[in-house]
Amino acid sequence: MAISMKKLEVFEILNKVSSAKTRKDKITVLQQNNIMPIRDVLRGTFDPQIQWNLPAGDVPYTPNKEESYPSTLLKQHMKFKYFVRGLRESENLNSIKRERMFIEICESVHPEDARILVSMINKKPPVKGLTEKLVKEAYPDLIPT
Repeated sequence: MAISMKKLEVFEILNKVSSAKTRKDKITVLQQNNIMPIRDVLRGTFDPQIQWNLPAGDVPYTPNKEESYPSTLLKQHMKFKYFVRGLRESENLNSIKRERMFIEICESVHPEDARILVSMINKKPPVKGLTEKLVKEAYPDLIPT
């Protein structure tokens, strides 16, 4: 009989990083959860080469209040290419369509994941204790120097 382990959501992983007691523990949590959604959020937050083609500041969305969420960042991170300045997928969308798409993602995921997305486009660490230096230690190949 196969045992199925539930994948942690992005916000759950980042909360574990935030609550880890030592720097080494934080790095271990990141390395144990080396998945593309986490890497995409961290790179989107800390890589200065990635500029968001969205207005900075608060995002006018209504957080999802349901017990089950129609989507997760584990799936939605694939749409980040529509929001990065300079990428064809982003530049081919008019700003209203692009901003509406971002709002729809924020409204379809867990409220904590939506908060992480807003932090990411504002280039702010999504949780306490998470820094660019820590991310570079955990994933040396993620952010070019």
